[in-house]
Amino acid sequence: MKEIEILEKFERKLIPHQPEKSPIKPEIIGYGEISTIFKIKGLEGFAFKRLPLFKTKEEAEEYEKKYKMYTELLKEAGINLPEDKTFIVDVGRLPISLYIAQKELPSEAIGNKLLFKLSNDEIRELFKRIIREMKKVWNFNKEKKDEVELSIDGQLSNWALVDGKLLFIDTSTPLFKLKGKEQMDPEPLLKSAPGFLRWILKLFFLDDVMNRYYEERLVYIDFIANLYKEQRPDLIPMTLEIINGNLSDGLSPIERKEVDKYYKEDKMIWSLFLSFRKFDRFVKTKLLAKRYEFILPGKIKR
Repeated sequence: MKEIEILEKFERKLIPHQPEKSPIKPEIIGYGEISTIFKIKGLEGFAFKRLPLFKTKEEAEEYEKKYKMYTELLKEAGINLPEDKTFIVDVGRLPISLYIAQKELPSEAIGNKLLFKLSNDEIRELFKRIIREMKKVWNFNKEKKDEVELSIDGQLSNWALVDGKLLFIDTSTPLFKLKGKEQMDPEPLLKSAPGFLRWILKLFFLDDVMNRYYEERLVYIDFIANLYKEQRPDLIPMTLEIINGNLSDGLSPIERKEVDKYYKEDKMIWSLFLSFRKFDRFVKTKLLAKRYEFILPGKIKR
């Protein structure tokens, strides 16, 4: 059976709000703030993200095009990415989904898992390598000034160390600008939020979230703050030292109080967002007897 046929069969039979009860059960291996990462029987060797966001095939094709442009630009900047594939899945009665597949990597190779495997000296060297990788993006943006500007969500769980090579694995949100204009249409991503929240997100939240990953200093603050979520705040002083020693010219040193403030606000935003999504799932599945399109995580330790 061809890959697209397996995905179409999977999509038809998927029960997103109770994936464990689906006839073809996805093996969930991780969660992001928006999407879930899973494996599918019959498509071994790849991990999938499912984006059920599109009304038309043309919308899905446009997102796919921007995704491919973004990954090619990251490679041009010198960032190593895993092997990947994309599939547009249209089974008629459901929203059209874009499946993004990446070559499956050992779970112990993912950056946040390495925090509990490596010594502090080895973690220091890992962080230095990640910072050097992120600096490739800032240098690329300077070289391509007024033509191309790349974003990067550089938090630790978005990196993997495989056979000595550092890979960036979070490419499913293609945020980049051409001649100063944002290329990603935020409307599809808003569909992952409850309808009653979308106008609030569009007004107050989306610009902040989309723009933060273009700013070197904010990307580093986000990287440091995520050490709270990964249960390793003891590494924050060391990480501040590393990053402050590698900031681009003209940027002021990052202070611990900035990191703490950022983390509290970020924790509140994403916790509230997930709570509203779960409420939306309850209304759709329990009260309205409708299908809810997203696979949500359980309680996230933050």
